[in-house]
Amino acid sequence: MLLIRAYRVFQYYATETARVEMPGRVLRDRDGHRIGAIDRIAIRVGRLVVEGHCVAERVALSQGGAEVTAIPQSGEEAPFHLDLPYAPGPARLLVTPSAQEPHSHTIAGVSPLRLRIARALRALPFIATLIRMSPVIWRWKRSGDLGARERVKEALHLVPPSPSAVIDGAVLTGAVPPLSDPGRYTIVMPVYNALEVTRQALERVVRHSSPGWRLVVVEDASTDPDVRPWLRAWASDHTDRVTLLFNETNLGFIGATNRGLERARLDAPDAPVVLLNSDALVPETWAERLLAPLCDPAVASVTPFSNDAEIFTVPAISQRHDLRPDELDLLAKHAAGLAPATSRPALPTGVGFCMALSPRYLEKIPQFDTVFGRGYGEEVDWCRKAIQAGGSHVAATDLFVEHRGGASFGSAEKQRLLQRNAAVISQRYASFDAEVRAVVGRDPLVAERLALGLSMAAERATDAVPVWLAHAMGGGAQSDLETRIAARTDAGAAGVVLRVGRGFRWVVELHTPQGVTVGNTDQFADVMALVGRLPKRRIIYACGVGDRDPAALPDLLLRLAGRAGNTPALQTHPVEVLMHDYFPISPSYTLLGDDGMWHGVPLAGGPLASDRAHTWRDPAGIETDLARWQDRWGVLMRTADRIEVFSRSSRDIVLQAYPECAQTIVVQPHRLPAPPPRLTDRVKAGDTPVIGVLGNIGAHKGAGVLSALSRNLARSGRARIVVIGRLAPEYTLARPSRVHGRYRVEDLPALVSRYGITAWMIPSIWPETFSFTTHEALATGLPVIAFDLGAQGAAVRAAANGVVLPCPGSDGVDIDALHVALRTPPE
Repeated sequence: MLLIRAYRVFQYYATETARVEMPGRVLRDRDGHRIGAIDRIAIRVGRLVVEGHCVAERVALSQGGAEVTAIPQSGEEAPFHLDLPYAPGPARLLVTPSAQEPHSHTIAGVSPLRLRIARALRALPFIATLIRMSPVIWRWKRSGDLGARERVKEALHLVPPSPSAVIDGAVLTGAVPPLSDPGRYTIVMPVYNALEVTRQALERVVRHSSPGWRLVVVEDASTDPDVRPWLRAWASDHTDRVTLLFNETNLGFIGATNRGLERARLDAPDAPVVLLNSDALVPETWAERLLAPLCDPAVASVTPFSNDAEIFTVPAISQRHDLRPDELDLLAKHAAGLAPATSRPALPTGVGFCMALSPRYLEKIPQFDTVFGRGYGEEVDWCRKAIQAGGSHVAATDLFVEHRGGASFGSAEKQRLLQRNAAVISQRYASFDAEVRAVVGRDPLVAERLALGLSMAAERATDAVPVWLAHAMGGGAQSDLETRIAARTDAGAAGVVLRVGRGFRWVVELHTPQGVTVGNTDQFADVMALVGRLPKRRIIYACGVGDRDPAALPDLLLRLAGRAGNTPALQTHPVEVLMHDYFPISPSYTLLGDDGMWHGVPLAGGPLASDRAHTWRDPAGIETDLARWQDRWGVLMRTADRIEVFSRSSRDIVLQAYPECAQTIVVQPHRLPAPPPRLTDRVKAGDTPVIGVLGNIGAHKGAGVLSALSRNLARSGRARIVVIGRLAPEYTLARPSRVHGRYRVEDLPALVSRYGITAWMIPSIWPETFSFTTHEALATGLPVIAFDLGAQGAAVRAAANGVVLPCPGSDGVDIDALHVALRTPPE
């Protein structure tokens, strides 16, 4: 039995990781002229992927009755990415050049044998993964460590991988050391046009710099006639500190910077130099914070956080955005409250908008390379040379400097320079791009990035920022959460997700209009410190299934809301509960009993309370019986200002367990984010009925029902089943029934045609709170069969194309009733 289960897990692993690659080709129009190329053709996770670039108004990929389209940018070879569910046989790429007829390109098919071989070849990596993870598997099995279980599942690709960034809690809760005088230092600022922001930058330098500053301004032959007179007048008021250099011809950013560096080292060869763009605005005590890491002789450069500084950008890495008026000083104050990290991570480069350079490394590398033309990439080149000389590059994590970005160069010119110079960097330093990707992936500055991002969200919020507790299992609850998050970010606001059920106890996600920042921690103190940066917040329970200690979740959520704990909170915050399942009623969140069947709502002191399914046993073996479970979760339910349910049937179930919550329950059905089209025209009359089943089907979703039903149908030949989704590895379907694999809603028309699906079945055996797949199936117009249970049964009963069946008993599905339902004509 163990070997059979291991084999089924391997099938999952092979499906997720195997891929078949095919060579690309040149794309030509009907006259034979090159218009682009297919760069890559691959089959992975059951999908055909075609990537390339071309000059065209439209590119379409079709195979097996499915078609997807891309609209590249006209006038240049723009990239395209197309994918659809893979089907045996050739595919067709239809390219429509501007003002020309479409031209078809055939992509050869891949034989099923080749796909099976590709999957079989994943056996050795699978075994190697099991061996590598054996200590973690042992810890999971020996001690019940649920975090270890999730790490094993992630390694075997049974669930999506966790983000790799780990939160350094000391940054959030550690002591902030006093500042020290940085001594003498020289600021080098090239200036080219952009007079207004240059004024602001220089005024801030004077106002906020420590006593030892000197400034070299290099005016690079600006085309604005007001720049030089203003600089002369301004510098005349600071003659003891400011050296003003004028270029008679424009040297570009690098030439101007090199001239400034030469003068700075001539005046003070042993002093650090700060490169400061004329569109960089510094806050109070900036120099003390920026220069402090240079006390380590191995540090070659230091860069602060900013709103536009590539890997130093807050809140989302490398996602530029503009600050609001007066936001700089508020963010700088929040940054100043962060403690130093336990160790400063070495980074692949600094960013030259505001970068402190060590005099030790300036002596070795005194100039920027002029091969980079007017600018962009030159500081990366300098930093890589410094690494080769033994230096490192770090962040000033307690400093935030505003970067207006692009004030000197136009955005189009900037993009051309970036592309050209990035190619030079990649050629010179082969590992640089991979190192940057690694930093983006593991984000060693995630604690600071989250802290400052949350502070920014708090400063910008016009309402209470939502903080959702969510699981990592996907499905309808995740779809609903994504819709709620998108509504906020589309409106320019932020939201926070605390995700449980991963390798770490807590995954903290900050969602903003700029992007998503994610970090992991096992310490609730880190979560408290981060969420505490939101003075106005709403604590929302969405789902805690998968958490390693769910009996403790209600108290932790109330602590986040300032409504629990030994110390009275200065402020309390609203609490909401979203009933995506019945976890607040029982640790069996589907309410199924130990026999896997529905017996009614379990109540403390009732006949179902002794059922083992309704008792929680933590990894240490300590049990929480149903009465204690409902005591703990009842506190959260009674405290909640709003309990949102998604069907009347789930409202009735919740009120059986918590009748005192009647006044706070609101019924709010979901809306489908992307309803499928009607598919009644794709049904082939007279064919053997094919029962389609949507979604990822586990035990509570009816996997056992389907497995038994497929065997029955295999004997009778009266119908077959196709699961459009995945089936839990402990279950199988008897042939000719089959499992397709992952799908997207937009794939349904092609899949219905491919498999000849004539009706849908919702085999779920628990009273769902709402069923997205049921409503997707109903929207197609095909007959939909469900058991007379929960929200799915109510939805099907109310639909013209719905048929309800009695809940399956020990004998399984009533086959005669099923076949009557299969003869129901489409709506």
